[in-house]
Amino acid sequence: QVQLVESGGGLVQAGGSLRLSCAASGRASSSFAVGWFRQAPGKVREFVSAITWSGGSKYYADSMRGRFTISRDNAKKSVYLQMNNLNPDDTAVYYCAATWRSTYYLPPSYDYWGLGTQVTVSS
Repeated sequence: QVQLVESGGGLVQAGGSLRLSCAASGRASSSFAVGWFRQAPGKVREFVSAITWSGGSKYYADSMRGRFTISRDNAKKSVYLQMNNLNPDDTAVYYCAATWRSTYYLPPSYDYWGLGTQVTVSS
């Protein structure tokens, strides 16, 4: 079984912060890496960030670097995305995904997805 469950989304004012969580269970807990993606209505799915379980190597999309921070807790089998200084353009459904490939920094490497959590940033 592969299971990824996102949480922490919600409504926040522009300039505020949110922390998303991705809980991995089953086979997802033994994946090589977990990534965060987002998709706004009418837009293509966008890679946000990724982290490996072993070593905690991180990779950020250029547009996210500096505002977003990815981290993980191996004991809890959870991956987090701290989002700061949010703006309405960050409004999207945020998904976490798992890969067993070593190319965790390449979006096509991800095959297993959670159902997503909605993030809405008001202005």
